[in-house]
Amino acid sequence: MSAPGLYVYGVVRAGRALPAGRRGVGDPPGPLRLIGHGGIAAVVSPAPPGLRARRRDLMAHQELLLDLAAGGPVLPMRFGMVAPDEDTVLRDLAAGERERSAALTRLDGRCELNLKASPVEGGLAALLREDERVRRLRDEVRGRPSYQGSLRLGESVAAGLARRAKTATDQVLRACAPLAEQLVEGPEVQGCVRNVSFLVGRDHEAPFRAVVERLAAEHRDAVELRLTGPLPCYSFVDPASVPASA
Repeated sequence: MSAPGLYVYGVVRAGRALPAGRRGVGDPPGPLRLIGHGGIAAVVSPAPPGLRARRRDLMAHQELLLDLAAGGPVLPMRFGMVAPDEDTVLRDLAAGERERSAALTRLDGRCELNLKASPVEGGLAALLREDERVRRLRDEVRGRPSYQGSLRLGESVAAGLARRAKTATDQVLRACAPLAEQLVEGPEVQGCVRNVSFLVGRDHEAPFRAVVERLAAEHRDAVELRLTGPLPCYSFVDPASVPASA
């Protein structure tokens, strides 16, 4: 029976101290160690048999990466990256040492902040004040109630709330962009009009948060803003910078 392999959390600079007291995925949790080549190293632990996306293991993975990112640059892996053995990890590190070293340098002193924007549920009153078409549909439904009329009204309200949220979010992004080194659009999220990640220098994190908080208050009748982070820089790691084994 073959060994379960090595669970890979991320790539850091060689010689990096691992977070004290932190352990890996599995039950019982596996001990962490570094496998190094040249100036970089992979953070690994024994891969538990039958690995699945249990909450306990998802949290162990994420919390370790957060601790690593707080102490220096890390190229984070998504949950579930398993290499068959140490030789495979070493080959991967050797093949991409230059690219990964450059990526670690680029991310040094930086973090990822994620901003999700969604329409405000209580924004109907403001929408009715601004949108004559929605007001007309509402009055028609009140005067002559019908299923089709209610459906058209509901669709118009949803579209109008989303439009107001997008307009407000565009203003927020324009204000935040100068404080970020890079931004990328994330995948669509149900209920959200935008999902954007920012690469922010840690010395700009507080000013960035202050801008988002101020604009969230200014546009509270149009959009709900949810800022998450600091996060490991998942959105700003080139796939070529992480081990290819899975």
